Amino acid sequence: MLPLVYHPDYSFPFPGEHRFPMEKFGRLHGHFRGLGIAHGDNEFRPGRAKAALLGQAHCPQYVSDIVAGTLDQKARRRLGLPWSEGLVKRTCIAPMGTLLTAQLALRQGLACHLAGGTHHAHYDFGSGFCIFNDLAFAAKQLLASGAVERLLVFDCDVHQGDGTAAMLADEPRAFTCSLHCEKNFPVRKQKSDLDVGLPLGMTDRDYLDTVFETLENLLDTVRPQLVLYDAGVDIFEHDPLGRLCVSEQGIADRERGVIERCRRRGIAVATVIGGGYDDDRDALARRHGIVVETSHELATKPLSERSEAE
Repeated sequence: MLPLVYHPDYSFPFPGEHRFPMEKFGRLHGHFRGLGIAHGDNEFRPGRAKAALLGQAHCPQYVSDIVAGTLDQKARRRLGLPWSEGLVKRTCIAPMGTLLTAQLALRQGLACHLAGGTHHAHYDFGSGFCIFNDLAFAAKQLLASGAVERLLVFDCDVHQGDGTAAMLADEPRAFTCSLHCEKNFPVRKQKSDLDVGLPLGMTDRDYLDTVFETLENLLDTVRPQLVLYDAGVDIFEHDPLGRLCVSEQGIADRERGVIERCRRRGIAVATVIGGGYDDDRDALARRHGIVVETSHELATKPLSERSEAE
């Protein structure tokens, strides 16, 4: 069975007019409950990280300010989210969710987090709806514990994973790769180990060729034991914050191609949902669900029945 990591506090009462679709996590979980893909036997609930643990990846004072609600107004504006107890609770759980997903993937080969991908969070500040960086946090914990010796953060969100790049810049065992729309947020880019800037309006075929060629080269050269895969769907042609022109079929082809290429090499994959924006929250949840449905299909088929990625 495909392990799914989720917590009911990922979605909480939130201003409905806000650009960030906080309710998408609950709707995503409900979608998979309805399909029978999520059920008691394969669902895992992460705990809440203590401030001291988060402080192993982030600035302890910044962590304290988030938990206590004492960020100054400039820092709150940069964050882009209204502070609340509910926000703090889900923010302290989500990094543990990505860590748990990675641990499950190392045991079973593939696991999916129904949240995660907060790649704009930096060591001592939040940005772009991201408070704590779950990808950098999980990577640091896995490497410190000896669970892996090499890992790859493969970030396909439409926006550059600037916080992840900065937080893992001095960690040679973690290779960061970001494939993103070059003329998009953030304006000031950080330096990943590999950045692939994509042109405005890029469509399915060119996009998929770029993603797969990049991934194959990295799997051959980095030789990771684990891939943390940010499957952001803000590459979608109608995403209001995207600026690329990739169809939903293109997203499905990407997910299949990325996961199959890793699994054929025996490399564990932990997926996070990354960014995605749409006023139709149910349509957005289904779009985020593509990576989970694809993972479910691949995880439940014998290897001989799985199609080769193009």
